[in-house]
Amino acid sequence: MDSEDPSAELGAAKVPLVSAEQQQKVRRTQRGKKPSLLARGDFRSVDERMAAGRALRKRCPRSDHALWKPFRGREPLEQLRLTDSTRLPWLVPVRHERMAESSFAFLRGTPFVMARDLSRTPVSGLRSQICGDAHLANFGLFGTPERRLIFDLNDFDETLPGPFEWDVKRLAASCVVAARQNGLGSGKRAARHAVRAYRRMMRELAPQGLLEVWSRGVDAEQLMRDCSSADGLAQQAVEKALRHTSAHAVEKLTEERDGKRHLAYQPPLLFPLASVKMGISAAELRRRMKRLTLGYLSSLDGAMRDLCLRYQQREWGFKVVGVGSVGLQAYVVLCEGNGGNDPLVLQVKEAQASVLEPHLGPSGFRSHGERVVVGQKRMQAFSDLFLGWTEVEGMGAFYVRQLRDMKGSLDVEKMEPDVFLEYAESCGATLARAHARTGDAAAISGYLGSGPCFEEAVADFACTYADQVDEDYGRFIETPEAGKLH
Repeated sequence: MDSEDPSAELGAAKVPLVSAEQQQKVRRTQRGKKPSLLARGDFRSVDERMAAGRALRKRCPRSDHALWKPFRGREPLEQLRLTDSTRLPWLVPVRHERMAESSFAFLRGTPFVMARDLSRTPVSGLRSQICGDAHLANFGLFGTPERRLIFDLNDFDETLPGPFEWDVKRLAASCVVAARQNGLGSGKRAARHAVRAYRRMMRELAPQGLLEVWSRGVDAEQLMRDCSSADGLAQQAVEKALRHTSAHAVEKLTEERDGKRHLAYQPPLLFPLASVKMGISAAELRRRMKRLTLGYLSSLDGAMRDLCLRYQQREWGFKVVGVGSVGLQAYVVLCEGNGGNDPLVLQVKEAQASVLEPHLGPSGFRSHGERVVVGQKRMQAFSDLFLGWTEVEGMGAFYVRQLRDMKGSLDVEKMEPDVFLEYAESCGATLARAHARTGDAAAISGYLGSGPCFEEAVADFACTYADQVDEDYGRFIETPEAGKLH
């Protein structure tokens, strides 16, 4: 690598990274439209609220959740083109390349398509904070502030208050798509297991105290017991998560030069900002990074702000992450605490409008960074200590979190049939706990009932919708300009 001018490899078409173009201005919540908000508290007894949930079956029978039929004007590839226009242009081909790997990758990369599709399906009227992208790969392992490893949802870019069924259906559909991809049969059984676990967990939570539900989580030991297999897949995931500390992140993302640690140059997925020629001056870049930092610090409570101020920022870099997130701005910040052996790596990730907003209404928060942070805290049993948000005009809105610290996941594509079923159940139960933190568990449980009606209907939907995903994916990869849809 030519350390004097590594940016030469990027090519003229791949700069500027940061600009004042329209798609990168701060997107604040739309005004003048009714926002999507959580339902008000219902102070009736548990039995009364369960009865109210059962009564909703008359308006929306549970069997209706099996319904899916393409509608006039449904054009997923056109939707993809429109979202490409909001991404950094030189990363759009990387986005398409990742989505082209499989139907499951395509499903992961197109939450906006399913959001529009779900808006045409029946709903009970019961709401909670929803993830908006609750597929199998968006669950994982995390370290709590006490450094205990737990299993929970892990992606909240699309979070918004909305119908609980939308998350359940996306999870079930992902079970079917992933099972088919892995050669594990039709996937209907896995979808049924996930939804049944959701129903049973919601019924268990219905009579419990609010604080008990709020702090309820699944530790790594329970996950290993639930998803045990001969190859020790869950054990491997836990061990990997325990190794994913800030020190490990530094080892993977940095290199030593002149006796000091610097972010490595790994184009097009990682490079230090100082090594890239941009459409703005070095002084303007420093100003924007400073404003991002000050905005982030102001979003934290006083104690966490004091802790962050004890870390010294060493270097900023740009890092490509995820499948659906490819093309959004995502920065990493290398920090140093109590000497060189006390690293901290933060991720600063762009937050755009949720894909749910066109169908549910705008967020009740002024900034999409704040929407993501509050949504995550509403749904996760334990959230990252460093979770915060910030925004800068000319760059956008962002949320901030630790990168890789005690984080891990089970590889869905390597699971044996029995483990896949157990994992689907774990995800379903976890989703129910996340919804019960802000939704009315008694009313939802009353609507779902004690029998298999709801899970059978959603499993049928998942199989039909998986056929739709396969068809959409086939059209995507057969497009002559595939990989260049922008």
